[in-house]
Amino acid sequence: MDLPHDQTNGIQQRRRVGLVYDERMCRHSTPDNEPHPENPNRIRAIWNRLVSAGITQRCEVFRAKEVEDKYIAAVHTNNHINLIKTISSKKTPSQRNRAAAKYNSIFFNEGSSESAYLAAGSVLEVTEKVAKGELNSAFAIVRPPGHHAEENEPMGFCLYNNVAIATSFLLNQKELGINKILIVDWDVHHGNGTQKMFWKDPRVLFFSVHRHEHGYFYPAGDDGSHFMMGEGPGLGYNINVPWENGQCGDADYVAAWDHILIPVAKEFKPDIILISAGFDAAIGDPLGGCRITPNGYAILLKKLMEFSSGKIIMALEGGYNLTSIANSVLACVELLLEDKPITESFDVYPFGSTWRVIKAVREELSTYWPILADKLPENLTSRVAPLVPTYSSESDDEYDDGSNALPEDLQEDVTIPLSKLKLTEDTHDADQVTAAASQAWRSELSKIDVWYASFGSNMSESRFLCYIEGGQAEGMKRPCRGAVDKSQPKEVLWKTVPHRLFFGRESTVTWGPGGVAFLNPESNDQEKTFMCLYKITLEQFNDVLLQENTRADTSSPFFDLKALNSIEYEKNVSLEALKDGWYHNVLYLGKESDVPVITMTCTRAHVEGFKSGKIPICAPPKEYADTLVRGLVQGKQLSEDEAIAYIQEASTKPL
Repeated sequence: MDLPHDQTNGIQQRRRVGLVYDERMCRHSTPDNEPHPENPNRIRAIWNRLVSAGITQRCEVFRAKEVEDKYIAAVHTNNHINLIKTISSKKTPSQRNRAAAKYNSIFFNEGSSESAYLAAGSVLEVTEKVAKGELNSAFAIVRPPGHHAEENEPMGFCLYNNVAIATSFLLNQKELGINKILIVDWDVHHGNGTQKMFWKDPRVLFFSVHRHEHGYFYPAGDDGSHFMMGEGPGLGYNINVPWENGQCGDADYVAAWDHILIPVAKEFKPDIILISAGFDAAIGDPLGGCRITPNGYAILLKKLMEFSSGKIIMALEGGYNLTSIANSVLACVELLLEDKPITESFDVYPFGSTWRVIKAVREELSTYWPILADKLPENLTSRVAPLVPTYSSESDDEYDDGSNALPEDLQEDVTIPLSKLKLTEDTHDADQVTAAASQAWRSELSKIDVWYASFGSNMSESRFLCYIEGGQAEGMKRPCRGAVDKSQPKEVLWKTVPHRLFFGRESTVTWGPGGVAFLNPESNDQEKTFMCLYKITLEQFNDVLLQENTRADTSSPFFDLKALNSIEYEKNVSLEALKDGWYHNVLYLGKESDVPVITMTCTRAHVEGFKSGKIPICAPPKEYADTLVRGLVQGKQLSEDEAIAYIQEASTKPL
């Protein structure tokens, strides 16, 4: 493909590529400079690599410029803006630490406010220059990153959503003539914040390809599912490509481009493209566990240069191996400058799981993008690479306390429980340390029995056993991993409790569109809910708890003996480490044969959200309701007609 060049009097001109770098963004760091993967050396390493390669001399270089609050306010609330604006100047270190602790994977110091404003302002400034034609394209080497930051909440190392702010600016500046924007998020983690900000907007086509693992990979949950396609006028304009595993590399990503993104982009015809350019899917990244090479990133970028006359703005997101991010950014900027020819040839094919995901995404999107309706030929999808079994258990919070010492040519997924291990440790030793820590708590909790009381789909024993044995029951759209101890429940019994059963949420990855069951933590003598009790170990309960809350890290228990001993008096134990899950509130329901009866449900605050309408009350999907009915009938609690009526009443009765 010949990339577009500027022409001046018939003389071919080099593309005008902008670079933003500013040392002031290095002032944002952890309190007391504790080691952390999102650290100032990330952007320094990139800048130094570009300087040594002579790239900066061929680009137009800009210092960062702080963003104005009025542009931030288009995507973030006033409370969010006030938090970030004042966190450095009007808070003491202890106040900053307490504030950071309220959020998922966030730190603050005296340089955080300035860095956040500079990062957002840098992306906005070069975006405006590209939109006006002053630059052909640009790369903003910024931090802190942005794509996890939501409307009213920083998270995942992100303070302001830099790309979303720039996108909103373009749409609101009518004189720029930008009516359709493609956002490509190739960071290894799902761009949850950006997705939510343009959820209903057909002017923005949001495409995120990310490691998802059925909702177990950070930021976890359903948001990154391919079922999440937008809403109202934006339906079909949100595209998620959720990898089922690590190790995905050049061939996998190019397949997603060729068979999903590029066909849709041709139909969409964007006026400009913004890339949330995280490089934590790069080979050797300690948080990502994928294998994209610098040449692979250049190929992906080259395919996007076919659109919008090559008007592309790249904004740095993640990427935590200093060598990998530096070489990957270099390859991308060279491509923007048209410095080097790019060859697209691979010695390996995509994984079978990659084709499975691509087919599923195409099928869901075909209603909105008919170009995806055709089935991929068998002679294409049959060519697959073997997936090598590897150790993988990313932590719940994306945090690690080490440096970037993993080799660039790392060929395996070695993501580890990041809150426990240093990245400088040998990965074999790391596995041993993690295994030992896990074995210690498992050995202790395997000796303690509890009754796990189920009021939802787990009332059906075949469904519950998916959480123990692993697998997929009828009606489920994704499999469960299963527990480490796959022993069958020691006993099963039924009882009723004076709590309200209701259904809420709009959709889940496991069941699709529709609500799922919740139990009001508040007791009410006027209510009666059927519960199926399984006698299992406290170790197994932790594995069920983690799977229900879409987490993968079992290096330590979240509900331990201390919590079990206290719950009889506290009645509820809300697990802060699982706060993003819907079932992180463990509820005490008394004892049976002197063994505690516990269940998991939402919090009282969530119940208030359901009552107010902030969180939707929603009847369950047919497959889910059928599973509940099956459990009640097989458990000999109700006849089929009675069970259907029971579910119907719980679905329709006001809270």
